[in-house]
Amino acid sequence: MTLRVGIIGAAWGAFAHLPAWRAIPGVEVTAICTSREETARAAASRLGIARPCWDAVALCADPDIDIVDCGTRPSLRKAMVLAALANGKHVYNSSPHAPDWAGAKAIDAAWRASGCVGVIDAFAQWIPAHRQMKAMVDAGYLGRALGGTCHFNISLFNRPSRQFPYNWFAEAGQGVSAVRNNGSHALYMLLHLFGPIAELVADDSQALREWVFEDGGHIVPETTDFANVIVRFASGLTMQMQISWSMPFHDGWSVDVFGDRGRLVAASPTFPTSRDCTLLGGQIGGTIAPIDIPDAFKSASDIALDWHSDPQPSFPMALSMQHMVAAIRGGAPASPDFARALEVERIQEAIRLSSAERRWIAVADIA
Repeated sequence: MTLRVGIIGAAWGAFAHLPAWRAIPGVEVTAICTSREETARAAASRLGIARPCWDAVALCADPDIDIVDCGTRPSLRKAMVLAALANGKHVYNSSPHAPDWAGAKAIDAAWRASGCVGVIDAFAQWIPAHRQMKAMVDAGYLGRALGGTCHFNISLFNRPSRQFPYNWFAEAGQGVSAVRNNGSHALYMLLHLFGPIAELVADDSQALREWVFEDGGHIVPETTDFANVIVRFASGLTMQMQISWSMPFHDGWSVDVFGDRGRLVAASPTFPTSRDCTLLGGQIGGTIAPIDIPDAFKSASDIALDWHSDPQPSFPMALSMQHMVAAIRGGAPASPDFARALEVERIQEAIRLSSAERRWIAVADIA
């Protein structure tokens, strides 16, 4: 049976999600939804999608839709996700998963009651270099993991453009910040690699106090853009996580971890992608050097994309979607799923409290 997908959002959803869905056998994108009739009709025509829609809640109730791919702002998306789950739809949800901790708990309760499959658009674990890193960590390459760093620093608003579609990141109450956006992607990857986080201490602050446009206009942001977090995993591994979207000449993405036997470093100049994310490794007595990525991680026989395909996010995203489809059809659980999303949101709430109260927070105490 063909699974029918409705995509909410014609920006990132059209650019990256659509080619990923179209690469998976047995899936058809049959509807696309925006907030206005004219933009929905234009997007459907441009993208070759049969049905335009301009009412997201109606799309979530449509009996001819099996999977809702939910984009747009976290503050708006919560109602859409809840509507989809209430109508028995499987959900592919953007990250941040929810606007806040209360919203995350509401989504979790609805998801568990629905019996549906819920997957998060946090596909870093499906990038070839990261898959190899996970295999090596699991095989004991590091020995006992001891410490490391995770950086995800990019430059979005140091020289802002009025045409940039995400200038609303400046607005309070939207459920976004550097640590909620970039940091969520980092946390999904760290939990995947190293397991649960027991406690943390955080400073989440605003570094760039004004976004100045070329025409002299400016925005005074109401959100934070620079976070430093020390996380202590249940295993005893301690890592420092630094997150920013306001770093000139940014250092991009890295997960650098060492143990009593060796060290691994995954790195990318910006948001990690299949082509540009590299892996270095070394063990005591040797040298640190590039690690070859197996061909098995660079393609999949039943996906019409590979690690070289454009747009770059589409291949690892398609792998995540493929596992979602398999889960819907009775296969193994998909990943990262909504249970992992609640865990990430719990950590985000611990970060918020730690920064506000200037103290260590046990993640298990967030209820």
